[in-house]
Amino acid sequence: MTTEEQQNSGPEPQDTTAIRGAVRGTAPVPLSILDLATVGVGYTPAEALAATTRLARSAEEWGYHRFWVAEHHGMQGVASSNPAVLLAHLGAHTTTLRLGSGGVMLPNHAPLTIAEQFGLLEALHPGRIDLGLGRAPGTDPATARALRRGLAEGADDFPQQLAELTHFLDGDFPGGHPYARLTAVPQGDGRPPIWLLGSSGFSAQLAGRLGLPFAFAHHFSSANTIPALDLYRSSFRPSAVLDEPYALIGVGAVAADDEAAARRLARSAALGMLRVRRGNPAPIPTPEEAESYPYSPVEADFVSDWMGNMVIGSPGEVADGLEALRKRTGVDELMVTSHIHGHEARHRSYGLIAEAYGLTAGVATV
Repeated sequence: MTTEEQQNSGPEPQDTTAIRGAVRGTAPVPLSILDLATVGVGYTPAEALAATTRLARSAEEWGYHRFWVAEHHGMQGVASSNPAVLLAHLGAHTTTLRLGSGGVMLPNHAPLTIAEQFGLLEALHPGRIDLGLGRAPGTDPATARALRRGLAEGADDFPQQLAELTHFLDGDFPGGHPYARLTAVPQGDGRPPIWLLGSSGFSAQLAGRLGLPFAFAHHFSSANTIPALDLYRSSFRPSAVLDEPYALIGVGAVAADDEAAARRLARSAALGMLRVRRGNPAPIPTPEEAESYPYSPVEADFVSDWMGNMVIGSPGEVADGLEALRKRTGVDELMVTSHIHGHEARHRSYGLIAEAYGLTAGVATV
């Protein structure tokens, strides 16, 4: 059975309300958060994870729809190396917030392992879990090899891995399949909806052909946003999951009292990414370090371009920027991410955005 056949002939139609976000307050579309459990200079991973837990609780109060965490490896500025473990913890500290992976890098894992992990998460926090999947390793080649020890598959086999994972989640391998007698435990009445994540056209087209929701990484691949979304929509085929396309984009966003303050915070994220791209990942630098760093002309251009793809400014400016981006892309949901130094500044940025975008009122003083 092909990937498309298994996806479009599942045992029962899924509940699409688990996919389509809930609009809160006066916001035009659902607003969500992508979190990396940011570790800044001067902070420990334990402090970063505590800050993420606090942020998830606040996000639920503010009206954010979902809270995703991302799988990264070998990056000192990111503590969310194992989404399933972190999501179990966050689920115990929230009650209504949707929680998910943004994403699990499927080529790093055996599909049965992910089916078991997310089946367990669904059993712990029923109706609140999203399974977002990416096909990149989320790390450098050496770390990818260490993660995949004993696994023959890689990103090129992503459609086959996806098909296998879906069969494990649904318990519907066809007769005669080598895994037909295997069961991913626990397996309950429901299972997490699968999202495909991407920064190019491959996953966009695959998500469209399978009738799955799609999340595009605008925050680090903005030049491909419109082409990928167009490809997703033009490729879309109705399925038991969705009768029409549903897409969100990840957006780098930083809000502060004024644009100058917000740009100062955002520069720490840009310098952190510059170091990642140069093969020297480190904890997110302080705004002071980012200001005093001796940028070469090439580095200065990179930082300028990176910040140019973010939505930065006062709360009102960020809200206007998000709305302009939504209208330009036509997406159904926005997912903001603020990978900046300082837990209080990051927490406050999300609170200001929630208030300015209309999720709720009176959150800016958190």
